[in-house]
Amino acid sequence: MPILPIDTGRYGTPEMLEIFQEEKWVQRMLDVEAALAWAHGEVGDIPREAAEKIVEMASTKHVRVSRIKEIEKEIGHDVMALVKALAEVCGPSGAYVHLGATSYDIVDTARALQLRDAVDIILRKLDSLELILMKAAEKYKETIMIGRTHGQHALPITFGLKLAVWMREVSRHIERLNGCKKRLIVGKMSGAVGTQAGLGPNALRVQELVMKRLGIKAAEVTTQIVQRDRHAELICILAMIGSTLDKMATEIRELQRTEIGEVYEPFRRERQVGSSTMPHKRNPELCERVCGLAKVLRSLVIPALENVPTWHERDLTQSSSERFIIPEACILTDYMLHLMIGIISGMEVDEDRMLKNLKLTRGLIMSEAVMLALVRKGMGRQEAHELVRRLAIKSRSEGTGFKKVLMEDETVRRFLTEREIDSALDPRRYLGTAVEQVEKAILKTVEERRARGLEE
Repeated sequence: MPILPIDTGRYGTPEMLEIFQEEKWVQRMLDVEAALAWAHGEVGDIPREAAEKIVEMASTKHVRVSRIKEIEKEIGHDVMALVKALAEVCGPSGAYVHLGATSYDIVDTARALQLRDAVDIILRKLDSLELILMKAAEKYKETIMIGRTHGQHALPITFGLKLAVWMREVSRHIERLNGCKKRLIVGKMSGAVGTQAGLGPNALRVQELVMKRLGIKAAEVTTQIVQRDRHAELICILAMIGSTLDKMATEIRELQRTEIGEVYEPFRRERQVGSSTMPHKRNPELCERVCGLAKVLRSLVIPALENVPTWHERDLTQSSSERFIIPEACILTDYMLHLMIGIISGMEVDEDRMLKNLKLTRGLIMSEAVMLALVRKGMGRQEAHELVRRLAIKSRSEGTGFKKVLMEDETVRRFLTEREIDSALDPRRYLGTAVEQVEKAILKTVEERRARGLEE
C-alpha cells in the first residue's frame, strides 16, 4: 500500500522512479552475481557450463522478488535470500552462486550501477536547464529592471544578468557532478574485510573481469564496503543543486508577488485552480513545491555524512539510512529539475511592469550615479555621498521627485547642469557591463557545452 508521496506518484519522474523500483534493484544485484559467476568461469575457478547457467538464470523472470521475500522471512538476511533464490533456479550450478563474495560486494556494486543511471539522468536534466537559462539570458540580456538588495530597490540591472548568474551556477553543478561521478561509480569484489581472501589466487583478476563486464571501475582499496565518503559527496552535491533551485524558485516567487508582478511561473488559464476558495488566486505553487522539497533534500546531508564513520571494517549503521537517503536524494533532485525546466521554459515576463517599478522611487535608485557625477566634476567622494544622502532623505520624506530636489539644491547646481542631472538619472545609462557580462557568460557556457559533446 503506497504511503509516502513518492510511492503514490505525487513526486518523481517515471524514468527516475523506474531506476529505484524494487524489481529493478533486484535485477541489478542479479547482474552482479551473474558477472561474478562469469568471471570465475573465465579464470577457471568454476566450470564454464555452471557459469553460463547462472548468467542465464540471473533474471527476475526466473528469480521472483516474491520468492526472495519468502526466504528472507525465514533467514532474516536479504542478500542471502537473493543468493538462495538464484541458486534454486540454477540446479546443480547453483552451488557456485556467490562464490568468494560478501553481501556488500553485491550491494555496493549494484548500487554503483543504479547510481550510474540516476546520475546520468540528473546530468541530462542539468544540461537542459543550463540551455534553457542560456537562451533566456540571451533573450533578456537588455531587459532593464530594478536590482534589489535587502529586499529594497538598489540599482538598475537586466533580467538577463539575473538569469546568467543562475546559468553559471548550474554550470558549476554540472562540473561538480561529473567530477563526483568518477569517484562514485565504483564496485568491488573484496570479500568480508577487503582482503579478497575468499576469492582465492585469481581474486584481482576476478574483480577486474566483473567490473569490465558491468562497465564500471573497481574501487582502489576497500574494507567490507565501498567507503561512504563517495556517497556523501553525491548527496552533498545534490543538496547544493537543490539549494540553487530553491534560490531560483524563491526569486520567481518574490517577483510574482502582487506588489511586484514582474515574473510569473506558468499558469494553465483554461483549467488550473489557484485556490479552493479565492477564484482570483494565481499562486506560485510550482516554485513553492521546489522550495519545500529543497528542505527535505538538504536534510539528507546529515545522515549521508554520518554514514562515513564505521566500526572497524564495517557495521550496519549505513545500511538502513541509505535505503532512504539515496533513492530520495536522486528522485527529489531529478523531480525538482523537471519542475524548474518547466518553470523557466514557460515563465511570463512583464517588461512593462519592470519599467514601471523602476520609477517607484521617483529617481532615488540613481543616487549613486548622481554622486559619481558630482565626483567627476570635482567634488570629493565623501562630500558627494553625504550631500546626495541628505537630498535622498529629503526627496523621500517630502514625497518630491529626486530630480526636483537636485535641481533646487545650490551645491548640486554649481557642479551639474540640468542635462547632466538628467543623464545621471537615466537608468539605461547606468547598466555598466551588465550586457557584456551576460554575453561573456553565455560564450563560456557554449564552450563548456561543446567540450561536453553538446551542440549548443
